[in-house]
Amino acid sequence: MAGTRRVRSRFQPSTAGLYVLLLVLAMLFAGPIGWLLLAALKSREEWASIPARILPEHAQWDNFSRALTDINFAAYTANSLFLSTMYALLVTATSALVGFGFARLRGRGKHALFLVVLSTMMLPQILTLLPTYVLFARIGLVNTYWPWVLWGLGASPYLVFLFRQFFAAIPRELEDAAIMDGCGWARIFGRIFLPLSWPALITSFLLSFTWTWGDFIAPALLLDVDHTTLSVAITSWYRDPRGNAIPTVQAAGAALYTIPVLLIFLFAQRYFIRSVVASGIKG
Repeated sequence: MAGTRRVRSRFQPSTAGLYVLLLVLAMLFAGPIGWLLLAALKSREEWASIPARILPEHAQWDNFSRALTDINFAAYTANSLFLSTMYALLVTATSALVGFGFARLRGRGKHALFLVVLSTMMLPQILTLLPTYVLFARIGLVNTYWPWVLWGLGASPYLVFLFRQFFAAIPRELEDAAIMDGCGWARIFGRIFLPLSWPALITSFLLSFTWTWGDFIAPALLLDVDHTTLSVAITSWYRDPRGNAIPTVQAAGAALYTIPVLLIFLFAQRYFIRSVVASGIKG
C-alpha cells in the first residue's frame, strides 16, 4: 500500500502540470475566437479607439443583424454549403479509392508512385492557382462550380495518405477470406473496407469541407458575384456609403461564419481522433 501511494504521489505533479499546459494551450487557441466575439459587440468608435478597448461599453447586438441583412447572407451561405459539401463528398470518395489501391493492391512501381503522390503535398497551392485559372478560363469553366468538381475527382494527396494508412492497418485475413468467397476488389472495397472506415471517411469529409469553406482565393478568382461564397462576401461587401469597410459588422459576420464548421467538428471529433490514431498504426 505504501508503494502504491508513493507511485500515485509521484504522478500527481506531472498530471497537474499537464492539465495546466492544456489549459494554457486551450486559452491560446480560444483567444482569437474571443477577440472576434468582442470585436463583433463593439461600436466603430470603440474599434478605432486608441488605446484599444478590450470590453465594449454597450454590446452592439445590431452588428449581427446587420451582418445578416447588409448582404444576402442566406444565399452566400447556401453557395458555400453546396460547394463545400459537393467537394468534400467527391474528394472523400476518390481519395478512399486511391488510398485503398495503394494499401491493398499489388503492382510494380506502387511505392514509387505513392512517393510521387506524397511529393505533390510539398507544392504550395498558390503556385498552381494562376496556371489553373488560365486553364479553366480557356475551357470555359470560370464562374461555374466545375473546377471544384474536377478537383474533387482528382483526389487529395493528404487524404490519400490518410486512407492508405487506415486501410493498411486492417487485418489481411478479412481480405483473404473475401477473395476465397469469390469477391472481387470492388466488392471487397465496398462491403468490407468502407463499413470499417467510418472514422477515416468522416475525418476526410470534415477536413475537405473545412478547406473549401474557409477558402477565399479560389472563389474570389474563379466565381462571379452571384456564385461566390460567404468568405468572399464577408471580406468584400460590408461597406458604408463611402465605400469604407465596417470592421465590427465584418467581425459579426465572421463569427456567424464559423458556426457550421464548429457544429460539424463537435459532432465528428470522436471519429477524427479515432482516424488519426488508426492512421499511425501501420506504415
